[in-house]
Amino acid sequence: MSLGGCVSAKCDALVLLISEQFKPGKDEVSQFIDMAIKAGDLELKAGKSLQLYRHSLFEATKVILVGAGSANARQVRQAVLSAVGIVRAGTAKKMVISHALLDGAAANSLGALVKAVVAAAAEASYVYTSTKSKADPRKLRAVTLGVPDVSAVQADFAHAKALVAGVELAKEWANRPANHATPTMLAEAAQAIAKRSGFSCDVLGPKQVAALRMGAFMAVARGSAEPLRFIVLKYLGGATADEPVVLVGKGITFDTGGISLKPGAEMDEMKFDMCGAASVLGVFASLAQTKPKINVIGLIAACENMPDGTALKPGDVVTSMSGQTIEVLNTDAEGRLILCDALTFAERFKPKAVVDVATLTGACVVALGGVRSGLFASDDKLAAALEAAGESAQDPCWRLPLDEDYAEGLKSNFADVANVGGRAGGAVTAAKFLQRFASKFPWAHLDIAGTAWKSGAAKGATGRPVGLLLDYLVSQSSMQTPTPKQPRASKPVGARANLAPSA
Repeated sequence: MSLGGCVSAKCDALVLLISEQFKPGKDEVSQFIDMAIKAGDLELKAGKSLQLYRHSLFEATKVILVGAGSANARQVRQAVLSAVGIVRAGTAKKMVISHALLDGAAANSLGALVKAVVAAAAEASYVYTSTKSKADPRKLRAVTLGVPDVSAVQADFAHAKALVAGVELAKEWANRPANHATPTMLAEAAQAIAKRSGFSCDVLGPKQVAALRMGAFMAVARGSAEPLRFIVLKYLGGATADEPVVLVGKGITFDTGGISLKPGAEMDEMKFDMCGAASVLGVFASLAQTKPKINVIGLIAACENMPDGTALKPGDVVTSMSGQTIEVLNTDAEGRLILCDALTFAERFKPKAVVDVATLTGACVVALGGVRSGLFASDDKLAAALEAAGESAQDPCWRLPLDEDYAEGLKSNFADVANVGGRAGGAVTAAKFLQRFASKFPWAHLDIAGTAWKSGAAKGATGRPVGLLLDYLVSQSSMQTPTPKQPRASKPVGARANLAPSA
């Protein structure tokens, strides 16, 4: 979209991204922007903005001039988050975001910028409504993105829309209160995704799980009135002979800590302890649209961790599906107990790689905060691929060690292994525990305890690491991209994303 096209765009809100390399032309708009910059009213640092209302130079009702810094994907994302956050407070339904003034974009990947814009626009406008009696849904209904070459970015745009669908589905299920996201409901959500997408989905209940001898998983679930569910999703986009990638999601739909009861403060946030499971569901929702040529298995162990009279007790010894016995020193270290049986189950698929995703340890939050997810891996090639995917998706992770010395704290006098190893290096000892059950395939563990949700005024799920996982899976395959629809000649815009309320 040219600058002239921006000026004549009829919309509720027009966002002009302006980089630090901006050089004014002779047109009125460029001269106006240059004047605002020189006067100090517009800074070009990423996210800084100047708002205009019914300005005579523009057809749009509201115009937001927003700095995009050096115009890399991260700073463009920051700029769009800021601009859409401003628009979200109003009544705008149609928005145009233009690259017309984004000098310096040629030095970056235009496709990466498109993905950053679409993802940021969706993130900033997202609204949760499911359990509100008087829902105030997302007002912004459509975003048109103006780019210099539509055909060059169609695949990236399609990928971005698919990612948004997955991220928002993950947010939806993670944000729901535990009584609206039980293991049974989570299984029904997986079946619904599979049905509309042509996937396979098997749901195992308590009897089937008992027949598999998943003793660790069953032990965690037995304190709850809600029956456990073990969910098996299959996306088969590759050749029959291709080894699948297996994604394993922790699905503790509410975590009281069990008998090792958590403090009451902020315990409501333990509805987010199934964010790993939600991210696996989100990835499958995205796969339905991206259709990469790869085989993917999704495994979700879903249950509650509750403290009734039948609940697991500190000091109990349970037998996992692998046959290894586990001394449970702390019932609040339950995620690794359900994951270890899921990892053993994954062996039957003879996987190319297994990646488990879990809100596993507070220690990882202390180590990495909410910026990067913790990454542990037994295979350097797998670790490198996940790290690269995290960077490309702006969903970064950081690799942490798996030295064998860390396993010393997991020794037990009464079982093969203890489920906790003390406070020091807690994220690592949790990973070392899981590694015992992942020796038969390349394995990685993503600890998303710090990145899966936000607390405070912005409380809510982030949808991470759907972006990282989707980019990783796509990188492992060649894409099957549907033939894109051509834009109408009467509207020289790049591409359009409809932002409907979350489903």
